[in-house]
Order: sequence, then C-alpha cells, then structure tokens
Amino acid sequence: MSKEMQAAFTLLEEEKGISPEVVIGAIAEALTAAYKKQYNQSQNVTIEYNDAKGDFIVYSTREVVDEVFDSRLEMSLDDALALNAHYQIGDKIRFEEKPKDFARTAANAAKQVIMNKMREESHTIIYNEFKRYENEIIQGTVERVDDRAIFINLGKVDSMLGKRDQIPGERYQIGDKVKVYVSAVEQSKKGPIVYVSRTHPELLKRMFEKEIPEVYDGTVEIVSIAREAGDRAKVIVKSNDANVDAIGTIVGPRGSRIRTLVDELHGENMDIIEWNDDRATMIKNALKPAQVNDVIVDEITGETVVVVPDDQLSLAIGKRGQNVRLAAHVTNNKIDIKSQTKFDQEVSEASEVVSEAVEPTLSDDVLD
Repeated sequence: MSKEMQAAFTLLEEEKGISPEVVIGAIAEALTAAYKKQYNQSQNVTIEYNDAKGDFIVYSTREVVDEVFDSRLEMSLDDALALNAHYQIGDKIRFEEKPKDFARTAANAAKQVIMNKMREESHTIIYNEFKRYENEIIQGTVERVDDRAIFINLGKVDSMLGKRDQIPGERYQIGDKVKVYVSAVEQSKKGPIVYVSRTHPELLKRMFEKEIPEVYDGTVEIVSIAREAGDRAKVIVKSNDANVDAIGTIVGPRGSRIRTLVDELHGENMDIIEWNDDRATMIKNALKPAQVNDVIVDEITGETVVVVPDDQLSLAIGKRGQNVRLAAHVTNNKIDIKSQTKFDQEVSEASEVVSEAVEPTLSDDVLD
C-alpha cells in the first residue's frame, strides 16, 4: 500500500492543500472505529502510520495484573516475566497486532477518508469563494423554473430564488441571465448553501453603488431604503459634499441614472428623498408627493401625527396604505395620518373636555 498511499498524500497536498498529517489522523480514526467494530473494544488500541513503509500499524496495550479478567486488556505477571524479567504489576506493555483482513480494511478506510477529505475541501473552497460575495450582487443563469422557485446556476454552486425573493411580475426562461443579491452563505453537511434575493433592500443599494460613482465613493450616501419590490421604493439620500446635490446626482440628467435602475427592477418606482437631521422635516419629505401641513412628534411614545390638507389624505396614505407604510419604514417612525378637518375637530373636542373639567373647579373657588 506504500506507493499508492504516498501518491495519494502528495496529490492531496499539491492540488487540494490538505496536509498528510490531517489525512493520516482521519484514517487512523477510521481504522480505530473499524477495529472496535470487529473486536468490540478499542480503548487500549493505538494506530500509527509508518512513513518508511507507507503502512498503518495497530498496537494494543495490556496492563500487567495479578488476576486477569479481560485478556484483551490485561496479562498476568507470569506471562509478562516470560517476555522480560524486569516487568512488574502495573506496567503497561505494547504489542503490535495483526488483525484479520486489516490490510484490506486499511486500504478501504484510506480510500473513503481521502474521498471525504477531497469533498470537504471542495465544499470549503466553494464556501470561502462565495462568502466573499455575501451582501453583494452576482450574476447567475436560470437553470430551472417551477411553481416553487427559480433555480439559478452561480457557477460552482446552484441557488434557489424562492417566491418571497422574486420581484412580482418578473418572468424568467431557462438560460436567462439574472442579477441577485447574496443575502447569506452557510456551510452544511451537503455543502455550501447560497441564499439569494431580488427583493432585499440592499440589492437596490448595491445597484446604486455600481451605477453611480458618487455613491460608490461615498460623496452621496444611501441612508435608508424601504421597498415593496417591483412596485415602489423610498430612498433617503445624503450629500457629504456641500457642492453636490444628492437628489440630482441620484436621478441624473433627465432621469437617466434612475431610469436604468427602474428598468432593471421591472419598473419599480422610486421616491428619492433628501435627508434632514430634523425628524419632523424628514418625515415630511418621506411622505412626498403628498403635501403636509404639520408634523407633531411625541418624544415620549415615539408616535408621530402628520396633518395633511383634506384633498391630500388619499395621496399621503397611498394605495392600500403603501405611501405611509414605506415612509414609516424608511424613517423608522410610527406615523398616523390625519386630515386637517379631522385634526381640528379632535383638537376642538379635546379643548371642550378640558374646559368642562376646569369650570366646576372655578365655580367652587368663587363660592368659597
């Protein structure tokens, strides 16, 4: 087995970067398990690799005792003295074993371990390669489409684009190229798993970085994104250069820059919102295109009441509540929209309640 073993070790080290020591240790563990299965014990067994011979050798250790209860683990003093007159009770003597069919067992174990190590190393290489793409955009090829998911070939690994990670309305055919966001890469017993998405907010951020140099270099910062993929997104942007207009930079001349992203995302509309460190102003900006009369922030509860003209109420809330929902998400605020009429009515009713509570007290004071 020497030549074959040495050749296998050399191949693993040169092509896969797996050291012989790692493989030898794994084979020794496999042989120990095989020995235990064959002889129903292995606690006194040591398996060593003889580099000169290219063979694995089995050693068993037996303790010298007065009375032998298990001949596999113990030997009598008389038997020990027959080997060497200097042995005494408590000494441990090592013997080379010659288990039946051990050479064949060793060869099979070595083959299996080497195959496992090559598979593990291949998985590790793929995992490390795709781990670098985590939180980035990569391109894949559609391999299969069914009712559950779109299966995408990313090169050395396949991934699955589930329903919740697909942009509604997008349709793909086998062979189509598709850009996806790598949301996570995990190692499993069967190999690396790459999770991808087309709906993740960070997909949009990475697209801005790739399409707009000022975003990539940090001149314009993407502060926050809220998306309902394929339909609408709100993006808060901030300029880190007083001479650069954040919104104009993102939109581009005649909307050329933003149009590229909209087309890439199946017509997803985008509201580009200018960042402001004043919370009320930020919320007001986020609710555009609706006009806002007033923003009242409750610093204790964190809730925000936004008062809008009566004819702007539907626009502020949006279709199925989308505008206010995205605004709340992108600004990280709880927003309650009220029309001016309803707000004035509530204020008036609250004032009447306060007046009714105060008047009897005043009357009592006068009487006194």
